[in-house]
Amino acid sequence: MSLATMNRSRWRVWVGAGILLAIGVVAVFAPWLAPHDPWALLGPPMAPPGQAYLLGTDLLGRDLLSGLIHGARVSLLIGLASSACAILIGGSLGAVAGYFGGRVDHAAMRITEFFQVIPSFLFAILLVAIMTPGLESVIVAIALVTWPPVARLVRAEFLTLRSREFVEAARSVGIGHWQIIVREILPNALPPVIAVGSLMVATAILTEASLSFLGLADPNLISWGYIIGSSRPVFRQAWWLSVLPGLCLFITVLAINLLSDGLGDANNPLLRARQARAS
Repeated sequence: MSLATMNRSRWRVWVGAGILLAIGVVAVFAPWLAPHDPWALLGPPMAPPGQAYLLGTDLLGRDLLSGLIHGARVSLLIGLASSACAILIGGSLGAVAGYFGGRVDHAAMRITEFFQVIPSFLFAILLVAIMTPGLESVIVAIALVTWPPVARLVRAEFLTLRSREFVEAARSVGIGHWQIIVREILPNALPPVIAVGSLMVATAILTEASLSFLGLADPNLISWGYIIGSSRPVFRQAWWLSVLPGLCLFITVLAINLLSDGLGDANNPLLRARQARAS
């Protein structure tokens, strides 16, 4: 790895992590940072940004800045929770399929392919509609449509690692299958899963925003997608009501992609070997 490539990887990691840290702090401390209750009717509808309301008000006279701050909490919560559930489902199925192989692998991959051939966003809409819109239903729906790539990735890693010397040594001393899966193979299969998992958070945030835009999220929770969807009818009169939450989504997804790219380069064994030779 050249010095320029190393610097680019570090730059992506630090910038992405810094932006996400700032957004996370805003989300955690939203009740103290927001100047007003995001649901309170405070001023005239669609007031432009100014001294009274820094980013203006929405159609009902609610403070937009407060809505964006509280929306960060909901968007990040759904992104992280749904991605964690997807990694748990896909990782468990992929680990079992890759380790045992044979009929177990065949059955697991057929299940994975079944979920992959279904259009993911339409499937998410159907699941949310069946379970009724809400925070839990959105998390479950996003998790159920995003786990197949994780299953395939983990399966590929396990197929590569299950015949390594350290796994054979563990078998030879009588360690059980599940202990080998959890203690020996899984830690070595985690680096690419972490990189993919960070991208899944970005996908989950965008999916939640799309569901909220269509009115399929929890109506009692404010999110960036909810703000964009509720402001759609007045885009020409008050463009900032849609552009500002869209900008928040763009910055968050960009930061996650930067972090994911940097982690992917850091965990790439070929690039690490080049870095070692260069040093």
